[in-house]
Amino acid sequence: MRKISILFFLLTAITTFSWGQNLDDYLIQAGENNPELQAYYHEYLASLEKAPQVSSLPDPELSMGIFFSPMERWMGNQVADIKLMQMFPWFGTLGVKKEEANLMAHVRYQVFLDAKNKLFYQVKSTYYDLYQIQEEIQINQENLEYLKEYERLALVKFKSASSPGTASSQMPQATMGSNRTSTASGVDAMNGSPENSSPNPTPQMPAGSAMASGTGMSDILRIRMQVRELENTIANQSDQLIPLRIKFNQLLNREINTPISELDTLVPTQLIMDKMAVLDSISSQNPLLAMYDTEMEVLDQQEQMARLDGRPMFGAGVNYMPFQARPESGMMMGGKDMVMPMVSLTLPIYRKKTNSRIKETEYLREATLLKKEKKENMLAMQWANAILDLENANRNIALYHEQSQLAEQTLRLLLTSFSTNGQEMEEVLRVNQQLLNYKLQSMISIVQQHKSLAMLESLGTGTPLN
Repeated sequence: MRKISILFFLLTAITTFSWGQNLDDYLIQAGENNPELQAYYHEYLASLEKAPQVSSLPDPELSMGIFFSPMERWMGNQVADIKLMQMFPWFGTLGVKKEEANLMAHVRYQVFLDAKNKLFYQVKSTYYDLYQIQEEIQINQENLEYLKEYERLALVKFKSASSPGTASSQMPQATMGSNRTSTASGVDAMNGSPENSSPNPTPQMPAGSAMASGTGMSDILRIRMQVRELENTIANQSDQLIPLRIKFNQLLNREINTPISELDTLVPTQLIMDKMAVLDSISSQNPLLAMYDTEMEVLDQQEQMARLDGRPMFGAGVNYMPFQARPESGMMMGGKDMVMPMVSLTLPIYRKKTNSRIKETEYLREATLLKKEKKENMLAMQWANAILDLENANRNIALYHEQSQLAEQTLRLLLTSFSTNGQEMEEVLRVNQQLLNYKLQSMISIVQQHKSLAMLESLGTGTPLN
């Protein structure tokens, strides 16, 4: 039943999040399979078994003595001495011990919840890192295709400048290609492949045309330089995916080479709560703060236990003495067994250890209060940083959206100018690079939005924030 209740809690907590179904599945797998979280869970289960142990009476004591040579008594010959004793702690002691054990189990439960929150944040953060790298690769591959198109256009211009007789037949094709490029709605998601980026052979300039075609050749070379840099960047980013996939699979306790299904597309999101309300929610629902509150209750019980241990313990039992009759003066004497009720009482006259235990709980209570205060300060700092990152991401998304629109308009104008007179190639490349950067930064800002919200939820708000 305990396992069912914990798994039900995990599933309920996960379904309150607004992440895509794909991420939900991964969170469920992490909650069920992660070894660290399972270790905390079993520690909690072990702590639940403490209450039955400490709330039981001490075991009764049985002592037996047998005389090798029967002892002569008035009642006859005593052959053995058997004693049975049961001790009873002071009134209320067992109840206090049970309550302390239950509170300690609750402490372990709060530690388990904190570990769950941290694990879920690690899973989400790694998931978002994977998404970001894959999107960067896709955007760079798309830009690589545009650079190849620009290179083709520059080659057409170069050949046209070198061979005036063919200019009329080459220009319409170049203009058509540039128009197709310029009418694109920005840098949308396209599939590119760095393997298909082998450069065209450098064309040979005809004699007598160096002055006319020098500018065109430099444009081609600049484009090819950017192509090489972009191919290298894509290769590096592809390598970055390997350790991220391994980390993600390890968080789910899976084989490191297990394939990861297609990631959900992230869209801009917003915080649905007031930021100060989020801080209040963190202060009231963070598992570690709740743990410190429970530890204070544990210390109260320990102090009460120290006082109760300074009270006497009672014992009740029975002493059984079997006798054998013995002949004396021709008559059988005695032989009747004796049963004697017994009581005992401990005398806790040494008060030093009791007073020391009470003083110990006072110091521990002060230490717990200071730890809780430190944790509250740390949570406030983490909350402030997450809110700052979230607000910066919101502003950046709006900025990069506007900048991308302006860059696209500028790029269309430059491409028109380049198709007409063969100039402005350097500006075309520069603006295209700006457009790429705006798209990358916008995507990174969206990822940062989701990471910030995941951080706020991991601090223990208890409610979805978007």
